[in-house]
Amino acid sequence: MLMQLCFKNVHSLFSALLRWILMMVSRTLVQPLGMISRPKIRTKEQKEGSSAQLTTPSSVNYHFTRQCNYKCGFCFHTAKTSFVLPIEEAKRGLRLLKEAGMEKVNFSGGEPFIHERGSFLGELVRYCKQELQLPSVSIVSNGSLIKESWFQKYGDYLDILAVSCDSFNEDTNKVIGRGQGKKSHLDNLHKVCTWCQDYKVAFKINSVINTYNVDEDMTEQITALNPVRWKVFQCLLIDGENAGENSLREAEKFIISEQQFQDFLDRHQSVECLVPESNQKMRDSYLILDEYMRFLDCREGRKDPSKSILDVGVEEAIKFSGFDEKMFLIRGGKYVWSKEDMKLEW
Repeated sequence: MLMQLCFKNVHSLFSALLRWILMMVSRTLVQPLGMISRPKIRTKEQKEGSSAQLTTPSSVNYHFTRQCNYKCGFCFHTAKTSFVLPIEEAKRGLRLLKEAGMEKVNFSGGEPFIHERGSFLGELVRYCKQELQLPSVSIVSNGSLIKESWFQKYGDYLDILAVSCDSFNEDTNKVIGRGQGKKSHLDNLHKVCTWCQDYKVAFKINSVINTYNVDEDMTEQITALNPVRWKVFQCLLIDGENAGENSLREAEKFIISEQQFQDFLDRHQSVECLVPESNQKMRDSYLILDEYMRFLDCREGRKDPSKSILDVGVEEAIKFSGFDEKMFLIRGGKYVWSKEDMKLEW
């Protein structure tokens, strides 16, 4: 009897110990596995929002005016408004962009020198370089309204000045619409190039390749002008700007094929400073800020605006910019853009 009692006690003790061990194993293995939740499936909007939050506006194109003294037939940022922000509001927006990571700002239009005869632009250039201390400040202009006195006052604060020139044939420029009265666009181009050299501003040329200049050979002229970059764009249609019912331009007649664009590039392959940009590269690789400081999303072939960074901040507005940072890098958007780092021979 005593032996049986001892055996039962040992058996009960062993059973209790076994149950305790099983319970502990269950807690350490089974329970945590049960607590692991499935990955949450995000909506398309959530994915885009999350991705956009990581976007740094390192290079921004600020089109602060739509007004222009030229009438280029393919213009994709037309004079649909005459609005220009008060300069203090523009500065506030530029500071917000700097705080969000902007390293380079490019002022464009319209024609940026048209508003207040260039003094508005000059003050923004000075503010960005002197007070915000941006590594690079640049301008894109048609060159027709620039005076040497502007360089004397603001040249120290400007890194790059790009002048748009689509042909080295004056008649072709006039057909395109790049001209005003009897003034010579090519004379202005050479004059501005000389001033850039005199006042230590890097000189750049932008050309839009279209049906009127696609067969031209510009090698000799570009080589002689020796810009730091020659940006060559394929003519692009933007609904509401240069195509469609509500547009101020009808650019369909200027459009060329991918093969025609490639033939032009092949003809100029010896030009070392050439930087080509096809329609595919252009459409979503730029951070474009309009006159209200709204980012413009061009992915659908039109310009869909975000809310203004002045109202919602950069982080929120940039979610709706449509910006493709990978394509920005592929097209060469990141380059040596400070004149101090270019080590140019003036």
